[in-house]
Formats: sequence, C-alpha cells, structure tokens
Amino acid sequence: MLTPQLPVPSDIEIARAAELLPITEIAAKLQIPQSEIEPFGWTKAKISLDCYRRVKAQSPGKLVLVTAISPTPAGEGKTTTTIGLADALNRLGKRTSVCVREPSLGPCFGMKGGAAGGGYAQVVPMEDINLHFTGDFHAIGVAHNLLSAMLDNHIKHGNALHIDPTRVVWKRVVDMNDRALRQILVGLGGTANGQPRESGFDITVASEVMAILCLSESLNELKQRLGKVIVAYTYDKQPVTAAQLKVHGAMAALLKDALKPNLVQTLEHTPAFVHGGPFANIAHGCNSLIATKLAMGLSEFTITEAGFGADLGAEKFIDIKCRQAGLAPNVVVLVATVRALKMHGGLGKDSLAVPNAEAVEKGLPNLLKHLENIKGWGLPVVVAINAFSSDTSEEMAVIERACAQVDVKAIPATHWAEGGQGALALAEAVLALTQNETSTMQFTYQNEQSLWEKVRAVAQKIYGAEQISAKPKVLAKFKALEEAGYGHLPVCIAKTQYSFSTDPALRGRPEHFDLPIRDINVSAGAGFVVVLTGDIMTMPGLPKVPAAETIDIDDFGNITGLS
Repeated sequence: MLTPQLPVPSDIEIARAAELLPITEIAAKLQIPQSEIEPFGWTKAKISLDCYRRVKAQSPGKLVLVTAISPTPAGEGKTTTTIGLADALNRLGKRTSVCVREPSLGPCFGMKGGAAGGGYAQVVPMEDINLHFTGDFHAIGVAHNLLSAMLDNHIKHGNALHIDPTRVVWKRVVDMNDRALRQILVGLGGTANGQPRESGFDITVASEVMAILCLSESLNELKQRLGKVIVAYTYDKQPVTAAQLKVHGAMAALLKDALKPNLVQTLEHTPAFVHGGPFANIAHGCNSLIATKLAMGLSEFTITEAGFGADLGAEKFIDIKCRQAGLAPNVVVLVATVRALKMHGGLGKDSLAVPNAEAVEKGLPNLLKHLENIKGWGLPVVVAINAFSSDTSEEMAVIERACAQVDVKAIPATHWAEGGQGALALAEAVLALTQNETSTMQFTYQNEQSLWEKVRAVAQKIYGAEQISAKPKVLAKFKALEEAGYGHLPVCIAKTQYSFSTDPALRGRPEHFDLPIRDINVSAGAGFVVVLTGDIMTMPGLPKVPAAETIDIDDFGNITGLS
C-alpha cells in the first residue's frame, strides 16, 4: 500500500486523533524512573541531568543517521522517515529511540507549516512541539539578547573595555523569519539611548548560543563555552568576550532548564527526544549532543537526523558533532523520493504526478553523489525511497537498479501511510547492515589542516567544486583567525540547501563551478569557524504566501493549518 489518494486526514487531524500514553509510561520503556522526569503536562517532559550523568557511562547502543538527497519543493520526508524507521525497529522488538531537532517558528509560519513528521509517522503532541514546546527557543533567544543588552550597556556606561562600536559582531535574534530586521540601527534618540551603530537580527536557530547548547554536556561546560563567545573587538582589534562582560553566568542560569532534553512520543509510542534546533544551511544542523548520548545509553538503537541534504547536515554531523563527541554512526539512511529526483532531472513541480522514468534517471546524479560522499566517510548506507501514491514500479526500479550498481540497497517505504508497518523492510535492511558491515568513519579533513584547506576539502570532496575563492579582505580574515589560534577548529559552511553549488537553481550534480566565500567568523564558544558562501542569509524572509495565513484556532482551542 502506497500513500492513499485524497481525501485523507491532515497531519494535525491524525495527530489529534491519536491516543497518547502518559509520559511516565514512555519514560518507563527506557527505564527512566519518575524521580528523573520533570513533566510538562502529561504528554511531554524534561529529563533531568542526573539521568544523563547516570547513563552516560553505560555501553551505548547503535546509532543510525538519517539524511537525504538535496531538498526540493517536492519534499523528501527525512523526519517522517526517521520516525517511521524507529517505529518499525520497535515493531521488530528492538528498543529504539528517536532523536530529532525542535522546530523553529520561522519555517512553521513561513514555508513548511510544521516540522514534526507527517502522516502516520509523527512525534506528538504535534501542536505543542511546533508552537513553543517547552520554551527552549525562548530561553536561547533571551540568553542571546541579554548578552546583546549587556554589550550595549557596557559601551554606554564608560566603555572600560575600549570596544569599538564599529566592530561589534554580536547581533540580536528572534525565532521568526523577518527580512526587515536583517540590517537595523540601534541606539537612536539621543545619548540616553546609547551609542548609535549599525546592527541586525539573526534567526534564533542561527545563534551561537543554540550551537553551544547543542554541543554542551553539562551546565559547567555550557557556562565555560558561553564565556568564550566573542561579541566585539577593541579599538586595537583585540577580541572582547562574554566572560569579560561578566554575563556568561547569567546566560547559563537562563538556560539551565533548556539544557535538559525533552521527551515525547511517536504516534506508535516510541520514545522521542526532541531537543535543540540549529539549521544545517546556516549552522551545524543537529539535535543536541546530550539528547543523542542519553538516547544511546538507554536504547539498543537511536535514530537521529541531520538537517537538509547529506552535503550539509550529514557533513556537519560527522565533521563537527562526531569529531567533538567521539561518535560514529553505525549506518546511514539516505532518503530520496521519485518526485524529488524528477525535479533534479529537470521537471517542474506541476509535472511530478505524471509517470516519467526518464526524468528520474536524469535526476540520479544527485543521489549518486550523496552516496559517493557517504561511502567516502566509510559508512554503511541504505537508500530509503519514501513512496508516494503517484510513484510507479518502473520509476522506483530505476532507483533500485542505479543503487545496486554501486552496491547499495534501495528500499521503498510507506511509513507516511502505514506508520512503522510501512518501514519494516527498511528496518530489516538497517539491522542487516549493523550485523554484516562495520563503520570505519573518516572525517572530511584533519584538525591540523589550515582553515582554507578545510573549506577547500569540503568544497571539492563533498560539493564537487573545482576550487574555492575569496576576496582579499576575506583572505585576510582567514589569516587573522589562524594567527589568533583558531586554525585547529572545524568549519561550519553556510550554503544553500538546494544545490551542491551556491546557486539554488543548479539541481542534480553541478560540475565546473567554484565556491565563492563571502565571509568567515569564529564561533569560539561553539568551537567552530562559520564560513558564509554565496547569498546565504542568517535571517530568512517570509515567502509571498506564508504558511501563517492558513494557521488558525477556534473557540475550543483547536488549531488548524499546521501540517
């Protein structure tokens, strides 16, 4: 059975009709005692850091990374596949947990309308997860903006650190797509309102505070990392940190509960840790390290995802998160759809429902390049064909044959329509890989390489670029960061998610292109260097018709429009 024809219930209708178990029963599946649970109502909870400290030393279970081909407007269903696979493994008797990121309100009200899976493969309560949840993003935004306020206050009251107002690099954040805030002036209205200067807003998921929270394993580490954040430079070009402003302790206090992982459930009552939410096109794109390690200590299998395509999320998962944490996925699941491959093959969105095996064939280079990259990391991989009702057996056979030629299995999955039952064959393929193959993970670059060499390695090995380029001013910043002692850090490349190149219109597998580097900055607290390429923005804008226009609530509190 493939995805049913319309009319079918919407995601929110399916979620609302589900019978949820008390969160204490979900925790009990992982042998988490009630003393280590902090409930938010009866269907969601925070898990105490005592629980993490208790299980951290336990022998970890298997880690499965779910990633995807380069995304298109046709959709790939990475989160849906992550959830469906976890439900399927539990059906096969394997104690399994899900680890995914928290949705940002930006895309919820912008392009997507929701981000908790779909169909019969969802994490619930869906409305809560999509809208505010347990307040983690609010806490991150407030902590970030406290640092902004303390910085401007320091300049106003004497500027003892000799901060150059023209060299302030710390913006403010808000968890909403708002292009009007990209560039602003602050401090207007006279001396009582501070020093006038140019500034701007980023979206909360792009904040270094978000990255720090997702990479910290204790409150002490969180506080130490926050203290290293560089907010500005002095008149003689020396960095000024949050610790020098004496604000990192207060920031950590604001984040003390946000650091605790959130526990919810899937529609089939699989435990799901939904925690942290950096975007992979502008940040490192993985859920929190503390949630991943907690799940691995409590489960036989942990299914996690990395944002957008494997060239972004999976690369950063491996080269940043795994490098720091000493992790390595046992298996990678690469999600693809017939519809998306047709778009990579040149079709428009309006033509995707018409059978066209030739277009699928033309789109295969994108899939095969991602497989090449995953194999280059030394990781076993299986392709999940997320099936739609319009897909034909001939079209899916094109994918299966192409994957077989590179010794990879491609498994059709119908979890959107059937939940875990529809992903049983995929789960069995994952189990076979964990039993028969060994992960021998290799990083894309080594710590001792220069920052320029690291960026070039990602561009050439992962994206397929011929070379990287930058203007003299940016080259000087590379050199300055090396001389300041940051050359050993990994690189976090901000790039469009829609293409291997920096041109979102170049689908498939572009060739003969260079990667233009627009800027480079250090995130000293997070422990990586951010490289901006092409026209990528750290504050997205809303589309012409935002998803917010379809979201509503009735007098009984029922929300509509989230999907």
